[in-house]
Amino acid sequence: MRQRVGYCVAPDAVKLAYAVHGDGPPIVRVATWMTHLEFDWESPVWRHWLDALGDGHTLVRYDERGCGLSDRDVDDISLDAWVADLETVVDAAGLDRFALLGVSTGTAVAVAYAARHPERLTHLVLYGGYARGRTLRGAGERRLQEALVAAISAGWTDPDPTFRHLFSMLFLPAGTAEQMGWYDDMQRQSTSAATAVRIYNARGRLNLVDLAAQVRTRTLVVHTAGDRVVPVDEGRLLATLLPEARLVVLESANHILLSDEPAWTSFVSELRGFLGTERATARLGVGVDELSRRELEVLELVAAGLTNEAIAERLSLSVRTVERHLTNTYIKLRVSGKAGRAAAAARFSEARRP
Repeated sequence: MRQRVGYCVAPDAVKLAYAVHGDGPPIVRVATWMTHLEFDWESPVWRHWLDALGDGHTLVRYDERGCGLSDRDVDDISLDAWVADLETVVDAAGLDRFALLGVSTGTAVAVAYAARHPERLTHLVLYGGYARGRTLRGAGERRLQEALVAAISAGWTDPDPTFRHLFSMLFLPAGTAEQMGWYDDMQRQSTSAATAVRIYNARGRLNLVDLAAQVRTRTLVVHTAGDRVVPVDEGRLLATLLPEARLVVLESANHILLSDEPAWTSFVSELRGFLGTERATARLGVGVDELSRRELEVLELVAAGLTNEAIAERLSLSVRTVERHLTNTYIKLRVSGKAGRAAAAARFSEARRP
């Protein structure tokens, strides 16, 4: 699976980078906090999201203004600008009707777009989102907003990730050292400290309460029970404001679901059930073809007789990450127990036999 990167220009002349991959009914993922189309493609944090969303769908995603491959030097950072950017990307991708996915702060943009363009949407999915920015949630949340802005200002561009690591611990409390390290670095690579402060402050002031009540698209709202970035009560509030919404609460403390937790499998199942689509790989009827690129790389080395330690060294991964990929592989191939490794290797060899 490969992504195709293109560029389009927003009404205020800001150049936006967007990427397309997969095949099937279109789904657009609204830009969210700190993305980079190229880094995310190889990410231990986001790649399983991209694999799943592009399996049975054509996924369109983009870097928001000020970040990633999009123009970094921008004047307008506001909800209206973000919605105009989404409109621009949708038109550039040639989409008529599509499902819209808002993740985290991207939910606010998704809600605003849905209120303005109900005729364009087939489904609306909101994960880890809110209707009220942090500064509208009481004194405690306002103090946290100020503290996080201070952390961005103090250490965003410093090679020492200490200050950026505050965000990694909030977004990925159950993440591995590799995942947190990648997230630390991705934030620094995605944008400048000044732009990050402007984005964070703009999002802290968002108020979608009135717009949410105007949305008429059927909506799936998903939130994790232990979310440290957006409290689950904000997800519940969002679901009550949307007239056609169903709320699903998953058991996880991560704001970004990781590939090796049960909540991720539950999320994908809920998503596919709501959208009414099946995995493209499931239609092949061959279990090995359901695996991600990285899982296939690991399994190929297992079939060649390498130990987990040797695989980790060969692929420049941690042993724990190799073990996580193998766990996911065993689940997908429906093998388990002491014989799971040998059975998975045999399935790989059989699938690759001419």
